[in-house]
Amino acid sequence: MDQITVTLPPVNILADMAVLRPEIALAVGAMALLMLGVFRGGESARLVSSLAALLLIAVAGYVVWSWGTETTAFGASFAVDAFASFAKVLILTGSALAIIMAQGFLRSEKLERFEFPVLIVLAALGMLMMVSANDLIALYMGIELQSLALYVLAAFNRESKRATESGLKYFVLGALSSGLLLYGCSLIYGFTGTTNFTVLAQVLGGGEAGLGVIFGLTFLMAGLVFKISAVPFHMWTPDVYEGAPTPVTAFLAAAPKVAAFALILRVLSDPLMPLVDEWRQIVIVVSVLSMMLGAFGAIGQTNIKRLMAYSTIGHMGFALVGLAAGSAGGVKGVLIYMAIYMITNIGTFVVVLSMRRKEGMVEDITDLSGLSRTQPLLAFALAAFLFSLAGIPPLAGFFGKLYVFIPAVEAGLWWLAVIGVIASVIGAFYYLRVVKIMYFDEPAPAFEHVMGTEMRLILWGATAIVVAFIVIAGPVGQLAGQAAAALIG
Repeated sequence: MDQITVTLPPVNILADMAVLRPEIALAVGAMALLMLGVFRGGESARLVSSLAALLLIAVAGYVVWSWGTETTAFGASFAVDAFASFAKVLILTGSALAIIMAQGFLRSEKLERFEFPVLIVLAALGMLMMVSANDLIALYMGIELQSLALYVLAAFNRESKRATESGLKYFVLGALSSGLLLYGCSLIYGFTGTTNFTVLAQVLGGGEAGLGVIFGLTFLMAGLVFKISAVPFHMWTPDVYEGAPTPVTAFLAAAPKVAAFALILRVLSDPLMPLVDEWRQIVIVVSVLSMMLGAFGAIGQTNIKRLMAYSTIGHMGFALVGLAAGSAGGVKGVLIYMAIYMITNIGTFVVVLSMRRKEGMVEDITDLSGLSRTQPLLAFALAAFLFSLAGIPPLAGFFGKLYVFIPAVEAGLWWLAVIGVIASVIGAFYYLRVVKIMYFDEPAPAFEHVMGTEMRLILWGATAIVVAFIVIAGPVGQLAGQAAAALIG
């Protein structure tokens, strides 16, 4: 491979720090909230949670306000553009909603501690660094900051054996994926002489990649695929989803998935686009396996959280169909798909958090029996979310799949889209089974959970978006198109 010299912009500390205003705000805010919790003690949990949610919403507002800014910082290792802004708004929104959703559960389970919102803010900080990473080292720092916070959150209920086991399993397998990712990064650096995405794109575009770079790409993909719960690195997902406290499961299913997918899009669509024919093969295999495992694996599940885990695996496979297209249209489709997926999952978990009786939280699907007669509005909302996840028109999930299947067909991968449709039909069985239980089975004892105003707003806001997505499809598609153009051009 010929030697290529690329001049990166010089580091200007003050100017570069200004580019990182959202990340600095979260870092300083997390430390301030931590100190507030330490000095005020246990009674500060609600205050810290409220302030953390406000901080995340305020930072999301700033990102929206600064939309359209395109610049880099710290020697082009950190990038800000429309793509990063789109992903950051989703991440910050999902993180804020996770904090709000968790309050009632944490109080009822006697888990109300100020560390919970601080950990979510730190995880959000890591995610923001991930989607703006323009260097392999920056990429790794963002992933690890997010992951360390998520490991603790998964085992947040220290009195629960299931939660402790899920946190340990997540940590051990996460360490394995981290090692694979680092090995891939080291190979890529060793055979190209750079870790910067801008330089990497020019080096790889200047000639054929050697076998070492291909090996590095494979290991890098293995580490990234773990973060989105795709096959074959999905094995942690059902156990962690089931064992972790339900608000943590809701968080894991939302913002971190958006961040991980945005990172994959940036890595593959920017520096590694010259190797599209090589990485497309990996994406296609992972996509097919994920869609099929998600479709068949969920059929026999009786626990609603495990069912949602297999649903997540399947939906990551669907999103990868758009990535396999290797085009701006595919990136746009994936961004829309992930936005719809996040909103739908948050709404679904609001319903799951409402499954409470005298004896405590219940998670069995049969506990939803006859919900349409005991709580008809809750049953309607859950049915809308499940139909959307199944991809039934005219709900949001249908448009999400349409946006990722069309670019795949345009790229000549029509057979991959056909497999996606087949997997959707198979997956619809277990979603419809839950709807059948809610509407046609004999009623189980009614849930005794009294939903607060915040939870009602989240539930009906998500329901409105899912049911009436066709109304906002144009503006959302336009923003996603701008984000995709900023990434691919």
